[in-house]
Amino acid sequence: MSQILQYLLTGVTVGSIYALIALGFTIIYNTTDIINFAQGEFVMLGGIIMASLYRAFHLPLPLLFVIAVLIVTLVGMCIERLAIRPVKSGSIVTLIIITIGVSIVIKAVSAMLWGKDAIPLPSFSSERPVRILGSSMPSQSLWVIGVTICIMVIMTLFYRYTRLGKAMRACALNKVGANVVGIDVRKMSLISFAISAAIGAAAGALVTPIYHAGYDRGTMIGLKGFCATILGGLGSVPGGVLGGFAIGILESLGCWISSAYKDVFALAVMVLVLYIRPKGLLGK
Repeated sequence: MSQILQYLLTGVTVGSIYALIALGFTIIYNTTDIINFAQGEFVMLGGIIMASLYRAFHLPLPLLFVIAVLIVTLVGMCIERLAIRPVKSGSIVTLIIITIGVSIVIKAVSAMLWGKDAIPLPSFSSERPVRILGSSMPSQSLWVIGVTICIMVIMTLFYRYTRLGKAMRACALNKVGANVVGIDVRKMSLISFAISAAIGAAAGALVTPIYHAGYDRGTMIGLKGFCATILGGLGSVPGGVLGGFAIGILESLGCWISSAYKDVFALAVMVLVLYIRPKGLLGK
């Protein structure tokens, strides 16, 4: 039982990151109909910027967390302004291909700036593991899970009760109608990229003390976040969160069978969902 609990704790930690990435996918998709395949690079940038700043200046981790999130948020806004908006009238497929190209560029630039070696980052609190019923987990996992829950609650309240959140929901439901009633759809697109980048950066900064930062970390973690989005239902915020935790736990339990195939499980689930239930668990 302790071994099963160990896998579950690991799965919840990893699933929290996948849930945040899925949330980023959903925010942009709901506002623009674009699947942003650069989402994983936002995660990578958040982690690598925070780790490199700590190595260079040894500033307090909370301050570095805020700085990393702000920098990546600006990167997300620049991508929308410079890469997406000029071809906004193009097809959705064209825009998706652009995000793939942006992902490749960010990855290449990151390799040139920070090199190919992983960059460590200390835990936000104690380095000692937390013991739970005979199993253990890094103390950083509590930060990952806690901040993930906070972000999910904040985003739920944001979409339901704020004027800006309602405007973004209106764009998701009917862009033409939103434009008719005075909502600036282009502004909502910019804001969606900013929020998505900020959430991705937060996820990267949170997970770096556990897995270290590197220029190539974003591709696979972004792909698994996309698998979580497909599993939960593209466009569904609760579905993306549910899919993230499901993929994380399934992947962790898959290591019980063979750690060599842990990356296969997320992709296999995505293929099965697309074949059996394309709308996902909570999609419409």
